[in-house]
Amino acid sequence: MKIIPRSIAAVALSVLFISASYSQQKATYVIVHGAWGGSWSFKRTDSILSAKGYTVYRPQLTGQGERVHLASPDIDLNTHIKDVVNTILFENLHDIVLVGHSYGGMVITGVADSIPERIKQLIYLDAFVPNDGESAITARADGQSGPERESVNGFIVPQWVKETDPLPKDVPQSLKTFTTPVSWKNPRAKALKATYILTVDEGKKPEEDFFYLFAERARKRNWKIVEMTADHNPQNSKVAVFAELLIKVLNP
Repeated sequence: MKIIPRSIAAVALSVLFISASYSQQKATYVIVHGAWGGSWSFKRTDSILSAKGYTVYRPQLTGQGERVHLASPDIDLNTHIKDVVNTILFENLHDIVLVGHSYGGMVITGVADSIPERIKQLIYLDAFVPNDGESAITARADGQSGPERESVNGFIVPQWVKETDPLPKDVPQSLKTFTTPVSWKNPRAKALKATYILTVDEGKKPEEDFFYLFAERARKRNWKIVEMTADHNPQNSKVAVFAELLIKVLNP
């Protein structure tokens, strides 16, 4: 019988252990918040996923949330795309699950077009799904997207955004973030696995939902479509169900 030297056997066992560890490694989520909001809105989602062994990053878009002190009418969609791209590059992240909520769909589209090699899967949560050259305003067939139609001094200030509200809270957002066209040209980006989660208010039909148009666009791209009974912000109203859904989408 051939005897393997202890040192060689130890190395072999170490390699097997490391290989097993990598195979069991759980996904890394990068979650991009929606318009007027902040990364704070996904804090509870982060806690649930982290407790289950997943790694979560919540990039804060410039001018929003805790970076509201940097707010400027010069901030555009490309600024926000760079916020997320740089988080991924400087944290040296690979094989990520990139999630975009609402306006965040515009952002993750630009991120995917820029660095598709760093992304394993895209998840659009009740989000914009733009074609190449579209902005948040022009992406809709009717050419409008609610509050984005009216601006004050270069900022969009929806009815619900109040200066007197306690922190954390939604804040005004630069008009340019809604009017900047996004690039969606990269073949590698278009080949990425993608899922669209359409949230539908209880008692309503999917086609009555504001984002149904984009769910249908995703369907035409042969993406997986998942319907969830919830309002537009399941990360607040149904956080436990939403967190489980993010995991289920990866492990059907």
